[in-house]
Amino acid sequence: MQPVNALKAAFQNYVNFKGRTSRGGFWWYVLAYMIVAILLSFVDSAVFGSGSAEMSAGDGVAVSYNSGPLVSLWILANLIPGIAISARRLHDTDRTGWLQLLGLIPLLGWIFLIYVYVQKGTEGDNRFGADPLA
Repeated sequence: MQPVNALKAAFQNYVNFKGRTSRGGFWWYVLAYMIVAILLSFVDSAVFGSGSAEMSAGDGVAVSYNSGPLVSLWILANLIPGIAISARRLHDTDRTGWLQLLGLIPLLGWIFLIYVYVQKGTEGDNRFGADPLA
């Protein structure tokens, strides 16, 4: 699946939390999402002068990241499609989509989810639907 097709499929199924998504479809979506976010951050920086990280030293070190309006809109527009495609990817490995909540656990949750996302999906039908590669 091509990156553009993966993005189209994600937005066409943006509220579809049922079914399955292949490994390729999921990772092409992630790659396309990241590329667009990076490009928008450059545009934000050029047009609005935002999107830069700032550090200040006082009593301690304070780090803040000021994301621009275009990146913020992109993140907001992809919130539900991202959750949906992640749930479908977990379904492809015969796991419940609720496992995404493990992402709220810093580091360990993220490592587990990445491990699951890179695994090969179950062959043939499973309890969540037909094989997306069939």
